[in-house]
Amino acid sequence: MILIVGLGNPGPEYSKTRHNVGFMLIDRLKNSNFTDVSSTKFQGELFKIQNLLLLKPTTFMNLSGRSVKAVVDFYKPERVIVIHDDLDLNFGVVKFKKGGGNGGHNGLKSIDALMGADYERVRIGIGRSAHKGESAVTGHVLGEFNAEEKEGLEKILDYCENALNELIKTDIDAVSQKFSTKKGIL
Repeated sequence: MILIVGLGNPGPEYSKTRHNVGFMLIDRLKNSNFTDVSSTKFQGELFKIQNLLLLKPTTFMNLSGRSVKAVVDFYKPERVIVIHDDLDLNFGVVKFKKGGGNGGHNGLKSIDALMGADYERVRIGIGRSAHKGESAVTGHVLGEFNAEEKEGLEKILDYCENALNELIKTDIDAVSQKFSTKKGIL
């Protein structure tokens, strides 16, 4: 079984923010063939088809690990893939890897604290704000994509969807070599 987790924050006020790119991708992956197996014990929206689970934690970003751990403890998947925004990558850059640091990402910190860091990652670049400081970072990740970014966002999500469809059939190294980008896909 494979668990794909899209990180984000619940609620309509966050739905179009940079921090919710993981949720956006899960919404694209899930279709009418998936069964909703959500439960309060999972602390998230959980969908299943055969040996594939899609999870959108509803714990808010900083507590994402609680939801991921609850699903992992119940279903015991062989692989966990986490989709998240990444400030350290320019907008449009996509990278695939296994393990590593959290780069200050609170969702990853939460998962790492409860389960360790040995999971696969789909890192979607959102770039950094031109302004410095913690409030600028928070404003950037919780801000909506600007007009130029919105134009490219669908291409990025299409690209990541294709990569994920391949990733569930093969390993992270093969997908990283084929799909990781240095300059972005736009």
